[in-house]
Amino acid sequence: MFERTLNPSKINSFILFGARGTGKSTYVIEHYVTQKTLFFDLLNPEEEARLLKSPQYLIERMHGAGPGLRRVVIDEVQKLPKLLDLVHQQIEGSKREGHPLQFILLGSSARKLRRGAANLLAGRAFVYYLFPLTHREIGPSFDLTAILQYGSLPAVFSYDTPVDKRLFLEAYARTYLKEEIWNEQIIRKLEPFALFLEVAAQGNGKILNFSKIGRDIGTDTKTVQSYYQILEDTLAGFLLPAYHRSVRKRQTTAPKFYFCDTGVKRALDGTLTVNLLPQTYAYGDAFEHFIILEIARLCAYRGNNYRFSYFRTHEDAEVDLIVERPGQPPVLIEIKSAEYVDPMEVKSLERIANDFGPCEGICLSRDQHKRKVGKVLIAPWQEGMQHIGL
Repeated sequence: MFERTLNPSKINSFILFGARGTGKSTYVIEHYVTQKTLFFDLLNPEEEARLLKSPQYLIERMHGAGPGLRRVVIDEVQKLPKLLDLVHQQIEGSKREGHPLQFILLGSSARKLRRGAANLLAGRAFVYYLFPLTHREIGPSFDLTAILQYGSLPAVFSYDTPVDKRLFLEAYARTYLKEEIWNEQIIRKLEPFALFLEVAAQGNGKILNFSKIGRDIGTDTKTVQSYYQILEDTLAGFLLPAYHRSVRKRQTTAPKFYFCDTGVKRALDGTLTVNLLPQTYAYGDAFEHFIILEIARLCAYRGNNYRFSYFRTHEDAEVDLIVERPGQPPVLIEIKSAEYVDPMEVKSLERIANDFGPCEGICLSRDQHKRKVGKVLIAPWQEGMQHIGL
């Protein structure tokens, strides 16, 4: 059992988003579900069908629970977004009557909830996100190589052998296609999207060329862009924009895309049977992926209003991650998987930092000790994250 970093409100209503398998239901059941709680699971076909036919069934169950009811949980609420109209009414009505109810809505997709009734909850329900486990949540049993190979979805830790972990992750990828994409009728044809997922996984962390990807999978650029939007909406990953001081120019420069979990990415591109060995290109890519995910997760849990991007010069020198922090200079981050980073390897970062203006330069690595090379701090990745405020 892992102690999660997430700490939602005990009183105010909230929406908890997270990709499938991140532990949303488990977390809420452990921390919120009591005898004074009604729990609706829309993954249950009978419950979904009943509420689809008669949303008023929600109110009937609430009235049937009597005056002791304090909390209502709706799991996979994106399946029936119209329920949010009733939730909105009940939040306001219970406040007027002097015994406010707490509604907890769990969702693995923001796609449908961005339309229509979802806007009615603005300001009435907080929004939180639950991610695969961070290194701090895993604690003393954290194994970097295992995380790079199989990711940190909670269920992965219930399997003892590499074969079982691989089978779970492959099944997870199939479940995503079936339940999040096909059953929800997000796309008309499953085969092109399945091919896209493999190509997207192969290009994880690389600058996107939408037209080239379109040619690779036999579709047009707009369809590819819509596919990436689906991945973001279903919380399967996120786009990392290119840095520019002009927000408008950021939006017209090609982004990168990172899947939500290193193991999921490897399941999608079919590399789970390939062992990751230090000092190899694949290991370095996986380490960079892990570090960027870890920074994004810790930032979200802390509520830091940080903004992330990457930077590439005309000479193709690259900064893996730029972290813009309100009221503080930005941090330019280079990610190296080496146990000892040669000072020459951070000279490019130092030159960019010198031309960038007020900023900090830091190299996150597997080094054992912090070192300073010119303007660049080389640090063990755990200490480096603390240094930038995480």
